[in-house]
Amino acid sequence: MERLPAFELKRPTSLAQAIEWLAATPEARAIAGGTDLVPNLRDGIGAPPVLVDLSRVPGFDAYEIRTAGARIGAGVTLARLASDAGLAAALPAVSAAAASIAGPGHRSVATVGGNLCVDTRCVYYNQSEWWRKANGYCLKHRGDTCHVAPTGTRCHAAYQGDLAPALIACGASVELAGPRGTRTIALEDLYRDDGLAHLALEPGELVVAVAVPAQPRGAVSAYRKARARGAIDFPLAGVAVRLAVDDGRVTAIDVALTGTNSRPFRLAGTAAWVGRAVDDGLLAELGKAVQKQVSPMRTTVTQSNWRRQVASVEAQRLVRDLATVAS
Repeated sequence: MERLPAFELKRPTSLAQAIEWLAATPEARAIAGGTDLVPNLRDGIGAPPVLVDLSRVPGFDAYEIRTAGARIGAGVTLARLASDAGLAAALPAVSAAAASIAGPGHRSVATVGGNLCVDTRCVYYNQSEWWRKANGYCLKHRGDTCHVAPTGTRCHAAYQGDLAPALIACGASVELAGPRGTRTIALEDLYRDDGLAHLALEPGELVVAVAVPAQPRGAVSAYRKARARGAIDFPLAGVAVRLAVDDGRVTAIDVALTGTNSRPFRLAGTAAWVGRAVDDGLLAELGKAVQKQVSPMRTTVTQSNWRRQVASVEAQRLVRDLATVAS
C-alpha cells in the first residue's frame, strides 16, 4: 500500500453540516470507521479532496431494540451489534452477520452504515496501483474494459457486505438524508445491480439509520457465508433466511443473498412456498431458485460455478435447520 493522498478532513457537528459539506464538494467522501475506504485510498482507488468525518454527528450512533422493532444508527459499530444479547435474541441473523465481518479489530471501529455502503469488489480492482497499471486499469476505475467480461459494457464487481442480506431478509428499511431532505426506502432499494455504481444514493445523501420492524410471530432467522478463511474474509457467497412455521407449514419465508451479484438481493418467488411443509421438494425448488437468480462472475479467486453451488446449498441448509428450530 502507498501513502494516503492529500485531503482535507472536516468534522461536522450536525447532520445538516455534514450534508452541506458533502454537497459542496461532489468528490468528497464520508468516513466513519474507514476500514474499507482507507485501504482503497492507500491502493490509489480514488483521491477525494475532502473527507467528512461523521463521528461527531449527534445521534449517528443511536441504537434501540424494542418489541416493536429496532432502529440502528449508521454510526453504530459492528462490535456493538455482535455483542448485544438483545439483538441476538430479536434478530439473530443480523447478530450473526455482524459477528462474521472481518476481525475483532475491524469490528471495533467499522460501522453499520459503512458495511451497508461498502464498495463492490473484484480481483481486477482491489489491487495496488502498480498492479492495476501494469495489468491495465478496469472499467470500474480509470479503464474502459471490464476484465471479467471484456466483450460487455458493464462492471461485474460483486457486492460483498454481510449486514445487508440479513437486514433485507428481516424486512428492514433505511433512512436517508440529503440536500433535498429525508426519505425512507426499503433496504433492498438502496442497491442497483451495477458494479460501477451500486448505490442508489443521491449526491450528498447519507445513510442515517436502519429500521427493522417487529418480526412475524414464531419467526427465526440466521446468516451463513462461505469464505476462503474462517475469519477476516469477505463472503464469496452469503445467505440470510427468515422463516416462520406453524403446525409444520411455512407461514413466512424470506431469503436474501450477497457476494454473488453486484447488489445484495431478496430471492424472488418465496411466496409460493407459504403453506407448504419444509420437505425435500421445497428444498429442491429453493436450491434451483437460488442457482437461477445468483450471477457470480470471475470477480474472486474461486470459480463462479462453485459460488453458485455454495449459495444454493447454504440456502437449503439454513431453511432446513431453521425449520427444525421453528417447529
